[in-house]
Amino acid sequence: MPKKEASETEEEEPEESFSTISRRKFLKDAGLIAGGAMGGSMAGVSPITAGVPATGAVAAAIETASAGSQKTKLNVNGVEYQVQADPEESLRDCLREKLGYLSIKDMCLGHGACGSCTVIMDGRPILSCLTLAIECDGKKIQTAEGIALSRHPLIETYIMNYCMQCGYCTPGFLCTSKALLDKNPDPTEADIREALAGNLCRCATYVRHIPAVQQAARALKGA
Repeated sequence: MPKKEASETEEEEPEESFSTISRRKFLKDAGLIAGGAMGGSMAGVSPITAGVPATGAVAAAIETASAGSQKTKLNVNGVEYQVQADPEESLRDCLREKLGYLSIKDMCLGHGACGSCTVIMDGRPILSCLTLAIECDGKKIQTAEGIALSRHPLIETYIMNYCMQCGYCTPGFLCTSKALLDKNPDPTEADIREALAGNLCRCATYVRHIPAVQQAARALKGA
């Protein structure tokens, strides 16, 4: 029996239309899931402090992003970034997956119940898992990395007072505590308890946070 031509036996691969391109494939093609981005070097994330936008293939990939996605400017720990954010993308996912700020955790699977994803936005602690990235255009955001880089006394007092065991929830506590001290430089124990009420700790080190925040407040006064 004669063999059939390959063209008759092999089905032609259908062209992949734009509407069928998955978000994962787009991110891979745009180079957004490779490399570290703390210095703004991740492909597809354009640090704009130097006024240099993304160019070449990366710029083309960004321009062909899914309908509804938006270019969003974020100022994170004093560094300005420009990212392509999907309408449903949380600030938490954007900061972790696109900008590499891994201090932001997720203990409650995005239900806003644990406080481990807390960041400071325009001076106010917010739950980044319940905040859309596109709503943060032009906002100033601070994470635990930024608090550490600023040599805030909370870092040292948290260590001295044994505030963490596994450390998973600690970045959220740090952000909440720093926002409290920025607003109230002389908090009472009741103030601290109220401010940290939304932060959960798996290791139950709650009582150690109170002297740590009070000691940091005294250090800030001395400075």
